[in-house]
Amino acid sequence: MENKSRRKFIQTSLTATAAIAVGLQAKGAFAADALAGAEPFKFTQVALPFKYADLEPSIDALTNEIHYTKHHTAYIKNVNDAIVAEKIPYTTEKEFFANASKLSAKARNNAGGAWNHNFFWLSLRAPGGAGPNGKLADAITASFGSLDKFKTEFNDAATKRFGSGWAWLVNDGGKLKVTSTANQDNPLFDNAEVKGTPLLALDVWEHAYYLKYQNRRPEYIAGFWNVVNWDAVAKRLV
Repeated sequence: MENKSRRKFIQTSLTATAAIAVGLQAKGAFAADALAGAEPFKFTQVALPFKYADLEPSIDALTNEIHYTKHHTAYIKNVNDAIVAEKIPYTTEKEFFANASKLSAKARNNAGGAWNHNFFWLSLRAPGGAGPNGKLADAITASFGSLDKFKTEFNDAATKRFGSGWAWLVNDGGKLKVTSTANQDNPLFDNAEVKGTPLLALDVWEHAYYLKYQNRRPEYIAGFWNVVNWDAVAKRLV
């Protein structure tokens, strides 16, 4: 009787152990399936904080419309296609740029184009806003000597950027600096010549100004100062 009870106990224990093991395996499989089916990170396009015509006469409505709906939208689509096709593991924009030198040309260029344009649109507003003040004005004066000297240096970087690219104001550990990048690179890239937290950007690709200014890039740059959203720039200074 004792042996029979003992055999029954062992059999019951083995059955329970097997059931637990199957359950754990199933749980693991479901977890793996859930992970495999998880949505990959995607870049998104910001909504414009202004209407296409709001930046006139500095930047015309048709340029803004084409720039936003064609060029920027294409960067968003292309980088997200690259993320899926290349199984890129990075989960944030910051991770993308910290590993920019490891990315394919398609992923790198379009990730930069997606982010840079989001940043650019949020740096603009209709003409007539106030200039920099408070902490931002103090930082500009401390780093460049005056607002006019800063603008001169920024204009120079934007004008002399050969071909397509960007001009930037960045915060490098409390010191503000002006730099420029080629194509769709930005100062967050791991291989950027000058690194820092972007505060302000100007797109100097021809698609950003050619309908209105043709080859007169300096005129476009001069008009840019009329539509800078200094409040947005100030919020980026931390």
